[in-house]
Amino acid sequence: MSILQLSGLKKTYGSGDLAVQALDGIDLSVQAGEVSALLGPSGSGKSTLLNCISLILEPSAGSIELSGKTVYAEGRTYVHVRRFRRENIGFIFQGSFLIPFLNALENVYLAMELNGRSGKSARKKAFELLQDLGMEHRSNAYPGSLSGGEMQRVAIARALANDPKLILADEPTASLDTERGFKVMELLKNIAMERGTAVIAVTHDERMIQGFDSVYRLRDGQLYKSS
Repeated sequence: MSILQLSGLKKTYGSGDLAVQALDGIDLSVQAGEVSALLGPSGSGKSTLLNCISLILEPSAGSIELSGKTVYAEGRTYVHVRRFRRENIGFIFQGSFLIPFLNALENVYLAMELNGRSGKSARKKAFELLQDLGMEHRSNAYPGSLSGGEMQRVAIARALANDPKLILADEPTASLDTERGFKVMELLKNIAMERGTAVIAVTHDERMIQGFDSVYRLRDGQLYKSS
């Protein structure tokens, strides 16, 4: 089942002689349970592509479909953007961006509360997500007392809080040492396999993509699939 379908996606910054074509006709299909890596040098458009998929940035042309539903096409957005992101996409970044005055459990719970789910069942699910990621013993710990790897595990739990169809991970291992980086990428692969979630992970470190289903490279605004 196709989760994400991009057709002719473009993003242009500026206009006229100053126009920069950050994305130049991107075609991409990602299936349920598939883990895809996105590689490319700094400035190649990797983050721009993730931001267009999630409508943080509005594309300049092309179309986006998620689970067969048109999200963007012909210069028009067909969804309520904030609700669309909350209900369909989980985000993991280089920095965990955990709220420092909330403990691990509360950081995960808040994601559900913002999506209209609260109460005992939501807290129970938040704890179960931490448990799935081996962090239940740190559920009452605040971000300042967590290691980098532990913070990323909490961030992954938060990304899963609303059962997203798609996870976008932008350099999720860049601030971690090699061992912890491998563990985070292994978690993403397991999540995709067990939950049927599609994952797109941006990384500059090719060592981190062992066992990924698909590997793509962005160069000069164009996407190439590695064999």
